[in-house]
Amino acid sequence: MAIALIVLAAGQGTRMNSDLPKVLHRIGAAPLIAHALAAGRALDPERVIVVAGHGADRVTAAVAKIDPEAEVVLQTEQLGTGHAVAQALPALAGFEGRVIVLYGDTPFIRPETLERLAEAPADVTVLGFEAADPGRYGRLIAQGTALERIVEYKDAADEERAVTLCNSGVIACDSEILAELVSELGNDNAAGEYYLTDIIAAARARGLTAEVVTCPEEETLGINTRAELARAEALFQRRSRAEAQENGVTMVDPETVYFALDTYLGRDVTVGPHVVFGPEVTVESGAAIEAFCHLEGCHISRGATIGPFARLRPGAELAEDVHVGNFVEVKNSILGEGVKVGHLTYLGDADVGEGTNIGAGTVTCNYDGVFKHRTTIGAHAFIGSDTMLVAPVTVGDGALTGSGSTITQDVPPGALALGRARQVVKPGLATKLFEMLRAKKSALKKGA
Repeated sequence: MAIALIVLAAGQGTRMNSDLPKVLHRIGAAPLIAHALAAGRALDPERVIVVAGHGADRVTAAVAKIDPEAEVVLQTEQLGTGHAVAQALPALAGFEGRVIVLYGDTPFIRPETLERLAEAPADVTVLGFEAADPGRYGRLIAQGTALERIVEYKDAADEERAVTLCNSGVIACDSEILAELVSELGNDNAAGEYYLTDIIAAARARGLTAEVVTCPEEETLGINTRAELARAEALFQRRSRAEAQENGVTMVDPETVYFALDTYLGRDVTVGPHVVFGPEVTVESGAAIEAFCHLEGCHISRGATIGPFARLRPGAELAEDVHVGNFVEVKNSILGEGVKVGHLTYLGDADVGEGTNIGAGTVTCNYDGVFKHRTTIGAHAFIGSDTMLVAPVTVGDGALTGSGSTITQDVPPGALALGRARQVVKPGLATKLFEMLRAKKSALKKGA
């Protein structure tokens, strides 16, 4: 059956006490809505509709980056979940299939759970969960999997409040039936809002079937406060660490390793303590990330070793068997196979050929205050310690730069380049200078 998603993302999230729309707050280095969209995309939906409201411009821009094929519609007045779905339905004109309504601030629903929702045979299916502390959740009154009604906590009798099967708000329904049921919703309630949950009663009144599909409570966790955001981050990290270990990754101290939503680590990758993976990091099988590294927007090939205390920034592309050592930063640079950058170095906007050694303290001086410029270093070159490479500049294959050089002109292949002042030695002058300075210091103390 064809699938369409409606993702509700219009709420302000007042309890977040933030100028940022709630669905754009981050866990795993990605907006909350990115998690919901990623789970939904696993179903290969034909259509994805995001309903934006508060901060719509920012939400629209974020969705365009996260999921360019998704369509954003506006809910100019926040009049409830039923009203939000009604704004999305015109965008689904002509669609025939199953519609799943998700929430942009509910990041943990698994694709497997959504598959069960999509495949449920009932006309309307609601996702429920057994709550350890049901609190003020709406209750699902059901006989087995057959759903009779949804009762809001404030309207529930004592025996209904004793029910622990709670409503997540996530609903799956045939597109045509959903449009009919939503069109019949009223707002005769204290808030004057149109509630999507009311379609269950409307469906039963029509003689349609309604069913409950359940999932673990943690999958339905919604984010409403900063405290809940922190708990969600902790849950995301626990899940990510466990998944990495199941996939063959070794972590020396898992609790100190932090993942992003899209982090990919191959089999037999080793990760040391206190490593942070930012967005868009891929590490191929057999690579090693030592302690206290920060990585984002980079690709690390097989057999490479990174760190400790290294930083890889967006555009860093490391070939097989590259070594990037302590206190090295690499940005927007391509390092060929077997390149060694041992320590205390900055490589920005550079291309480095295979087998080249970069000495300690090397800097590619890539920015002139207005434009960025590129440095090209050939294969099997040797860059001496404390070399300043003033871009744009090229160092040829097999070339050598002397330690302490400032290189401002291209170096031909196989050449030695020296760009430093000639050393001058004055015998005995150091002794005379120290004597003079100590005498001056002594005189100043007596004067005080």
